[in-house]
Amino acid sequence: MTDIANTGAVVINRADGRDDGEEWTENYTELPGGAGVSLILESTTQEGKGPRLHLHPYAETFIIRRGTATFTVGEEQIVGKAGQILVVPANTPHKFRTGPGGYEALHIHANPTFETTWLE
Repeated sequence: MTDIANTGAVVINRADGRDDGEEWTENYTELPGGAGVSLILESTTQEGKGPRLHLHPYAETFIIRRGTATFTVGEEQIVGKAGQILVVPANTPHKFRTGPGGYEALHIHANPTFETTWLE
């Protein structure tokens, strides 16, 4: 993290030192500046990747930038694709699997830290 002089803003660089958005998967919690959210950056070219069934006591928002993923949200299956935003309500079981050609998304947890109950 780098403080920006006189503004209080903070720049967070990739932990692996790369300066592109390719194959970038990283978790961010307790962000500075009182952000009040935690983030997961996910970028993969692999099909079939994703977490097992779980839930959070807060909403999770998926901003899908590239590719597709099949989400299970409660009893429903949804194919999310690039250019869509999917919001999973608090306490709703969910999981996803990346589609052919992979997936890139920003997952926003409406909480400063991750609180996850694993169901599988």
